[in-house]
Order: sequence, then structure tokens, then C-alpha cells
Amino acid sequence: MPAMDARDDDPMRSHVDTFVPVLEEIASGKRDLPAVRHPLGFLCLPLVRQGADGVCVHLFGGGRPSAEVPPLHAHSWELRSHVLYGEVGNVRVRVRDDTSTPTHRVFEVHSRSDGVDEIRPTPRLVRGEPGAVHHSPAGETYALDAGEFHTTVVTPGRAAATLVLGRSLPGGRDLSLGPLDGPPRRTTRRLYGTEATMRAVRTALGRIHAERRA
Repeated sequence: MPAMDARDDDPMRSHVDTFVPVLEEIASGKRDLPAVRHPLGFLCLPLVRQGADGVCVHLFGGGRPSAEVPPLHAHSWELRSHVLYGEVGNVRVRVRDDTSTPTHRVFEVHSRSDGVDEIRPTPRLVRGEPGAVHHSPAGETYALDAGEFHTTVVTPGRAAATLVLGRSLPGGRDLSLGPLDGPPRRTTRRLYGTEATMRAVRTALGRIHAERRA
């Protein structure tokens, strides 16, 4: 997947044209695709999964992150994320190994097919230094490399949505930064009900169409 910055968003707009009709099928009940309530607090609609490539829509604003999930994380896949409406902030975190004055321990996240994520501590100690928040408004695309630590920030009480294209890389691992003495944990990605998913997608579509008319 080619690198993309915020100014190079025309290809992503064509993907929006492709997947908005899929959302309309979900909203009308023609396609049964329950959303997944992610432990980080957003709803995920997994629209496509073909080998290493995937497409999903993330809906922010309807939930709170679980206290069990460290917000600073790194994906095993590279992504491009196009903001459909609202505003999404990203904080990139510079991480370096540091055993003398560490701030975090690195954890591995192992996702099971039943929706359970096992968060396991590793021996690796690091110092994490968050950068400034980069705010992406509606219509902007941002990219993240595999293995790049970050956290996503959405203003509480504000709605936002992104169309995310991801590509898994061989040998990649999902990681998070947690407390130095943090124990192993488990979290669960729970399915949203069909009717609740349809209502959420209808609301999102109204905002997407309003943004495209603006």
C-alpha cells in the first residue's frame, strides 16, 4: 500500500464512493453485518477482509474505552484512514528501549477468533514520548506505518467516523504500552446487535451525506 499524506486524499474519496452503498445496505437490513464494539470505545464495521487487506469503518462517539486496554498501541498492519465526518486526533509516540528510566512495558496483543484479546507483558522496557496531537478534519486522510505507536483522540461527546484501509505485513505483531508492573489481561470485542448496528449506521450515513453536500 503506497504511503499517503493528508494532501493526497483523492484515491480515498473514490473508496468512499465504493463503500457508502455498502453502509446503505447495512442500514436497510439488506446486509447483515453486526458492528463490533472495540475495547478502545469505538464501533468497527469490518466491510472487507481479503488475505492481508482489509477495509472497515470506525464510528466514534458512542462509547468509552475499557479501563483494561492501554490506549498507546502499534498495529501489525499499515493503514490509511479517511475522516468521513467530525474530527479525529492522532498522537504519535516516540519509543526507545530504556531499562534505566523506563516509562512503559511493551505488551503483545494476541487476538483470538472468538473475540478475546489476550494482552501479555514482554520483557521489553521502553521510554515513550508522545508528540503533539495532529487533528484531521472531515475529508482528510492520514497514514500510519505498521509498528508505529500512537493513540487516537476524539473529543468526548463529539461524533466522528473514519474509513480505514489496512494491509497486514508478514511477521508483524500487535503491541501496546502498559504499566511497568502490569499483569496479563484479557478483553473482549463484543458484537453489537443487528438493530442497534442498523440505527448506528443510519445515523452515520446522515452525517456522511451532510458532509458531502457541504
